[in-house]
Amino acid sequence: MPENTTPARSLRLGVAGPVGTGKSSLIATICRAMSGELQIGVITNDIYTDEDARFLRSAGVLPAERIRAVETGACPHTAIRDDVTANLLAVEDLEADFSPLDLVLVESGGDNLTATFSPALVDAQIFVLDVAGGGDVARKGGPGIARADLLVINKIDLAEHVDVDVEQMVADATAAREGGPVLALSRKREATVAELADWVRAMVERHRSGAHVPQDPGPMAPHFHADEDGGYMHSHDGEPGALHSH
Repeated sequence: MPENTTPARSLRLGVAGPVGTGKSSLIATICRAMSGELQIGVITNDIYTDEDARFLRSAGVLPAERIRAVETGACPHTAIRDDVTANLLAVEDLEADFSPLDLVLVESGGDNLTATFSPALVDAQIFVLDVAGGGDVARKGGPGIARADLLVINKIDLAEHVDVDVEQMVADATAAREGGPVLALSRKREATVAELADWVRAMVERHRSGAHVPQDPGPMAPHFHADEDGGYMHSHDGEPGALHSH
């Protein structure tokens, strides 16, 4: 008999990107399009709330018990990059409770252009931009834009209202990614949703076959956090004493 190469666990797929780009909406779109063929679970991240999880539950895209929230209580990037313990435990608990799952989607919370997931947490990652952020943002680069497994340019149905040339934005993104896959998406346009589903389906199959090797997109760049003292720089370079500098 041929050897069974199916992994014992799901494909863990991270979804990152700046605030407001539509990460929760993208996850809802994947769930709506694919829950009939894949067993799916979702982990959301927020600092102090479970708002994203409540949004997804209220949308009815999955049974409510398959959508769980992690409240990071601190820099949301840390929970997907430096100390992934809370998220990893949440994913493992979800997989144990609903085994076998084909796909677990992990949504990063409150992040920006620097956000990347640790390969210790996810097997692949999607980075999300949207046209309302400006047509030039794709060419600004950064580890998430440049090296995520898929870059999604979201809400393209709004492009004409914000004077963005979607074709140019996709071309700029493709150049920034050195030819890596870029998907222009609107949840209102079925053809683009089908493209997204095809990509996820192919990634699940690559994971099952062992053909996909998780890649580390590189450390997050230093970034600014506001606080009561006027803010501070934060980095995730792993150097002792370099995590916070005022």
